[in-house]
Formats: sequence, structure tokens, C-alpha cells
Amino acid sequence: MKLHEAEARELLRRAGLPVPDGEVAATPAAARAVAERLFASGATQVVIKAQVLVGGRGKAGGVKLAATAEEAEKIAAQILALTIKDLPVRRVLVAPAAEILREIYLSALIDRSSRGILLMASAAGGMEIEEVAAKDPTAIIRENAHPHAGLLPFQARRLGLRIGARGDLLKQFVAIATGLVRVARESDADLVEVNPLAVVPAPELPGGERLVCLDAKITIDDSALERHPELEAWRDEDSEDPIDREAREMGIAYIRLDGSIGCMVNGAGLAMTTLDLVTRAGGTPANFLDIGGGARADKVAAAMRIILADKGVKAILVNIFGGITRGDEVARGLIEARGQQERTVPMVVRIVGTNAKEAAELLTAGGFATAASLDEAAEKAVALAAGGTQ
Repeated sequence: MKLHEAEARELLRRAGLPVPDGEVAATPAAARAVAERLFASGATQVVIKAQVLVGGRGKAGGVKLAATAEEAEKIAAQILALTIKDLPVRRVLVAPAAEILREIYLSALIDRSSRGILLMASAAGGMEIEEVAAKDPTAIIRENAHPHAGLLPFQARRLGLRIGARGDLLKQFVAIATGLVRVARESDADLVEVNPLAVVPAPELPGGERLVCLDAKITIDDSALERHPELEAWRDEDSEDPIDREAREMGIAYIRLDGSIGCMVNGAGLAMTTLDLVTRAGGTPANFLDIGGGARADKVAAAMRIILADKGVKAILVNIFGGITRGDEVARGLIEARGQQERTVPMVVRIVGTNAKEAAELLTAGGFATAASLDEAAEKAVALAAGGTQ
């Protein structure tokens, strides 16, 4: 689950990291009120930023500066009327504009190869990290956090030194880098990114400069949201694919892929095996879909709607091992789904285990193609996909 910039900044603020003042506004009048408060606090300009979960907000006109509260209200009205990459702008963040001396990139993300949190930093902040990697891979500095202790101080100092931080600025960098790892661990985040981590004037400090987290991006592991109901409340359903949302609401684990064979399976391990065997048979899976244990007919029918919503699906493979899940319930769900579906796609079904005999009778009566083994089912599904839709 992706967080808006405003919520991401709030998580960083709660962790004690340096984040500029600012508030979210849903109306032009509210934006004006925030701007008035910021100007009264000493701001000379404010920035109004569209809160949508896509990149390229600035190029789309979703990030603008204002020199007065009246101008902030006018600009907020313009931005709130925008739709950026098919997403309507419903809120804006109003914050003080910063005088940026330099920009740094810093992120903490899950590194599956090391099974831990990886810190990435670059002196080329303000750019997409993919662009930096393409132009000069050596400009990206990496440091793996300790699996239990987090990012150790000497690691953070080494990271900061390699991107040019010195003196008091290095001390600030160490605090921010260790804080990012702490946020990632405490919120179960896949990614905590600050870009830019801006160097701004600070005459009151020994080095005359300080670091500020001007923009933040945080992605939370969906599987961990039960531990974080306060983060779940920040979910933006406008940014979700309607099919992904239906799957989540029905308790169906669903990930869309690029293939042509839709797969409905119960159990994550069996689902992964099914995808492997489809690939080995020469096909390409269109999704990972686990209906879970004990799925009843309505859930099966919903899973079929989700699969068929992908227009790239040319055949469907249903692979059910009946333990808690009853085979006859799955069969009834498939029959119900076939009666409701808007387009006809060839399907092969393999059901073994609990009530498999009753399921076979229902499927035969319903005219479904069946298979006795998973290998046979995968081969039949690949053949059906090659023949196209019926």
C-alpha cells in the first residue's frame, strides 16, 4: 500500500526526522487558511502539491508556488480540478517553499538478496534513482543494515562520507539514515524514500546548513497491515485498481501478471507450483490467485470475475486441493460464475480431495473440461489458450 506524501511525511515526523511544516487541504479555502498560517510563521513562499499516488505531478501542473495566501487559494483551486494520470486530485499539501542548496537521495528498502534492509544514497538527489543508475551506477552508494540492530552509526557515517557529507551535516545525515531504517522496521515498509533530502541554509548551526526531508515516499507491506490499523486508514482507494480492491475486500490473494492463462488455486504453495507447471508446459500465467482455505461458492464466483476482468486471459486453469475447501462448493461456484460471466473463456478444472467425487459429477453435468492430474491440467490449459477464446 502506497502512502501519499503528506502521510509519509507524517510518519517521518513521528520518528523525529526533520520535516517541514505543512498541512493537507481538500478545498481552496482550506488551502488559503494553511497558507495564511505559514506566512504568519515567517514563510516567504508556499508550495501547493497535488496528493496523488503517481509520479510526474510537477510536469502535470500539480506542484506550484504561491507568494500570497490569495494566490495559494487560486492555485489550489486549479490543482484540485486536475486529473493526473487518470487519478482525480482530491487533496493538496500546502507547505513552506525551501531554499535548496543541494539535493541528496536516500532510501531504506527491503533487499531480498540479503534478506534485510538496504540503504541507498546518492549525491544526485532530485532525480529518479533509475536515471542515476543508468547514467552512472557508481553514483549510488549502498549499505546493508544490521538484521537486528538496524543501521549502525559507523555504517551511517560511512554512507554519509561517501556522498560528501561532512561535519555537522554528517551528524544530521547519520540521524536521518538510522531514522529511515527505524521507520521501515516499525511500520513494516517495503520502501521509505526521501528525495530530495535537501540541504538548506541554517545560519544558526555550526556548519551553516541543515538537512530537511522535503519529499517522502513510503510503501507498506499489505500483508502486515493487520498490525497497523492506523496505516490502513490512510489507504487511498482512488489509486487502487478496482479489481485489486475487489480481491482485497473478498479476502482473495491476487497479483496480476502478463500472461494469458488465468489461474485459480487454493493455497499459496500450490498456486506457485501451478504457475511453474503452466510455464513448463509452454504457457504464461496471467495471475497469481489464492482463494484460500474453506472458500465457498460466492468467493469462487468472485475469483472468476476477477480473473475474467483481465482481457488478456485466453484460458483458465482451476486447481483445487480439497482439505478445508470442499470440492463441491468450488464446483457450484464455477457453475454460478459461468452463468454470470460476460464473456466465455475455455476452462479446465482439476479438483481432488474433499468431496472431489461430488465435484466431478457437478462439473460433468455443467459441461466443464476436467483433468485428473496437475500436469494434464496445465497442458490442457496451454492448448486451450493457444486456440483462443470460445
